[in-house]
Amino acid sequence: MHLDLTLLPIVAALFLPGAWCQGSGSTLGVVVEAMNITLPAGSKAVLPCHSSRMVWTQDRLKDRQRVVHWDLVRSSPEYSVERILDMSPGARQRVYNGFNKGRISVQNSAFNDGNFSLIINSVVTTDKGVYTCNLHHHYCQIHQSIQVQLNVTKSARKEKRYWDGDKTVFVVLLGKSVVLPCVNRRSLWREGLQEDQQQVAHWDFQPPGVRPDRAGRLVDLFGSGERRDYGTLFGQSRMSVEDDAFTLGDFSLSIADLKLVDKGLYSCHLHHHYCGLSERRIFRLTVGPPVTPAPTTAPKIFQNDVPVPRTEVVEGPRVVNVILPEHRGYFVQHLGYFLATFLLLAFIVVAVIVLTRRRKKRGVEYDLRRPDQGNMIRGGEMSLDCTELRTCHQEPMQSDHKNNLLKEIDMAKDCNKDFEKLWK
Repeated sequence: MHLDLTLLPIVAALFLPGAWCQGSGSTLGVVVEAMNITLPAGSKAVLPCHSSRMVWTQDRLKDRQRVVHWDLVRSSPEYSVERILDMSPGARQRVYNGFNKGRISVQNSAFNDGNFSLIINSVVTTDKGVYTCNLHHHYCQIHQSIQVQLNVTKSARKEKRYWDGDKTVFVVLLGKSVVLPCVNRRSLWREGLQEDQQQVAHWDFQPPGVRPDRAGRLVDLFGSGERRDYGTLFGQSRMSVEDDAFTLGDFSLSIADLKLVDKGLYSCHLHHHYCGLSERRIFRLTVGPPVTPAPTTAPKIFQNDVPVPRTEVVEGPRVVNVILPEHRGYFVQHLGYFLATFLLLAFIVVAVIVLTRRRKKRGVEYDLRRPDQGNMIRGGEMSLDCTELRTCHQEPMQSDHKNNLLKEIDMAKDCNKDFEKLWK
């Protein structure tokens, strides 16, 4: 939280020129918010300023709003947290462990002088640990704590007090008394103040080119209900802050009918002196050109108030053929059909060619082996086919020839006889 509050003045100085010089004074408060707002002229601007800590609730029970309690954290032999005592202005201090009653206490004037130190008499070994002093103010929503470590020793030479970089460490001799410090002198913890005059909220306006110390006050609001308007814009009802601002914690500034003169730096200051609250919120308002309404076409007026008949051309339905791609195997499938058809035709052509050649070959052989038709007489001549010649190998069954020569002569005679028969 403290880191965020530290960085906010730096962010405001970077984005809002002039905010750095305003944040240099500690009385102005801590810048907790910085914003740039741009709106067109004629519109309404709302500069938000909210804080729940500024909500007006009169502290009629202020003695019960402040509480102090001491806690003990032990790390050995086992880790444990123990409430030692607590105390508020309207109630007696309460000690939780019976062994510590009369031995551990806080002075009764703690809420008068702001001294909440813990007194431990007759220190024992079990008192060793880390003690925490917790201060709570529920009305102001403030919580603070202080840690002190207590170690017990049996040697007087080892008694000491030192700072370990995080907390104060006491090394105490066994059986002695010790006071663990917890002091807060702020009036918030010491005594209640009249709160109705302590809550203040006001708005300031710094036009462009004006120094921060010359910024004009617009309005002051007090928790008692008093209100002071300094600018004429509030009288004209152009600027306003809600009357129940302290009830809701909403101190937003509304600006109606923005004009170019409203451009500048606005700051909301919230002060709660009783609780120590001092915050500031900065807004840089930029007024742009007014928004021009969109042009509207005026209705046409016809002469003699006779509307021109409308002729509508009815278009016939348009058919759009959309070829949707099929699956991926569409092309391969049709390519297979084409190849199968081509191969079938090629097979048929080859078969026809083979059959034709075989038939021609058979025709030639048939012509060569055709049976003889007899003697063909052409030009008055007779041709004899060699097939008609027959060799005379007839051997008579009873032959008187004794040698081959006579046999051959005899056969020749028979052949001559056959030729003579043919000529006849």
